Formats: sequence, C-alpha cells, structure tokens
Amino acid sequence: MKRSYALLLAISTFTLLFSFRQFEESAEMDRVVHNKSFGTGERVEYRVHYGFINAAEAKVEVGKAVSMINNRPCYRVNVIGRTVGAFDLISRVRDTWRSYIDTTAILPHMFERQIQENKYRKEETVFFNHSKDQAVSNVKDESKTYNVPNNIHDIISGYFFLRTINFDKVREGEIIEVPTFFDGEVYKLRIRYVGRDVIKTKFGKSKVLRLSPQIPSNKFFKGEEPMALWVSDDSNKIPLKAEVDLKIGSLEMDLKSYKGLKRDIAWF
Repeated sequence: MKRSYALLLAISTFTLLFSFRQFEESAEMDRVVHNKSFGTGERVEYRVHYGFINAAEAKVEVGKAVSMINNRPCYRVNVIGRTVGAFDLISRVRDTWRSYIDTTAILPHMFERQIQENKYRKEETVFFNHSKDQAVSNVKDESKTYNVPNNIHDIISGYFFLRTINFDKVREGEIIEVPTFFDGEVYKLRIRYVGRDVIKTKFGKSKVLRLSPQIPSNKFFKGEEPMALWVSDDSNKIPLKAEVDLKIGSLEMDLKSYKGLKRDIAWF
C-alpha cells in the first residue's frame, strides 16, 4: 500500500478529481478571472513511468458542455488515474477526481472523488458555498461542514486557476500560494516559479515554464522540493513533463496526447 499511496500522490500532484443536492443560497460570485488558457472540450493524456516500466496513465479532460451548479455555469473537469502493466498487478489504482469550476470566477462549486486502490474504496462529494465561506463534505451518510478561507479551491480548480496566471509578471524564485480544501483540511497549494526553459518531447521541442510544487515533508517524497514540472510557455500552460523523486525511486510523466486546446502548441 505504501507504493500505491506514493503513486497516487504523484499522479494527483501532477495533474499538480453521488448524491446530488444544491445549496439553497447561490454563491455570490463577484470575482472575475480572465481566462484565455482553457475551455470546453480540452483533453490531455499522460504516461507515467518508473524508469523504463510503464506505471500509470492519467487523463485530464474538460467536458464538451457547460454544467450548471449552484445556478452558475461551470466547467466539468475530470482527472482520471489508473495503474498499468506490472504496477497494476502489484497495486491496482482506479481513481476519478472531478471538479465543477465556475467559468467566470475560476472557483469550484462541487468536487467529487471516487477512489479504488486495491481493496480500499472511498467516495466523497464536497459542495462549496462561497457566499458563506463553507465547504460541506459528504461521505456515505455522514455530512460535515467546514469553515474555509475566502476564494477557496479544490486541488483541481487550484491547478486550473494557476493556468490563468501571467508569468511575465512573476519573478524567478517567487512562490505562488492558492488556498485549497482537501480531505477535511485547508492548506496552501504552493508553487515556486523557477524560470523559463526548453525541453524535448515526442512531439518536438517546446518553450516551457519550470515550476516546483512545494510538498510538505513526508515519508514518501525525497527532499524539500521533490517535484519538477514543465508547462508550455504559452496561453495554454499545460504540463508537458514532470518528475518526482520518491524514497523508492523516481517517477516521470510525459505528454501522451492532447486535443481541444485553446491554442496550438508551437513545437520546433
């Protein structure tokens, strides 16, 4: 299970995801985030490998149609991770994470996760009430209400919000913080901007932004900054490559396929 959990953490961080009811009071969404980075119909797939061994596949897709949650138009974003090959025999993972992100404010209204790791199962639905700064978590028949900071994110919406940032205005070494709610706790998603670079992929070379997600010290990851993330240096800002150092070795993620981007990637 340790290997399975480490793999799950890596996949979840890369892509740095039911019973339905709505809040009686709609959230007051005065915030406007200008978004030229993503829209409906986007789909990106990744290959995760442990050395030469394929370990997992991850897919991030935005629904083709806008969904209405809390009387607000939302992007429905699915993040799906699964182990493959030998890893599937050792530690079988079938995880689906889902976020409904307000198209104007780029904030979540609902978050879901369905976890299948070997025999372990968990299903959770979280509703966000931004007018009251509350998150309501539902697991089976148990419901808990949490007070959260203003403009709180889930782990998926936080990643999509980061894609809207203009890195021309971010200094090298600067850390960007995004308040995030996950598993009953509030923490700050922290990403350090390292600088610009060029990497080679199976599609060709591309200009990229290098980022370093800040991960709290734990027994699975190695060092203070165990992850390196390269995202396209264009308006899309999609991850093209990632590396994470684990206590049990290193995992790498490479872009496998993509479609429906706002703008074509300038390969050379």
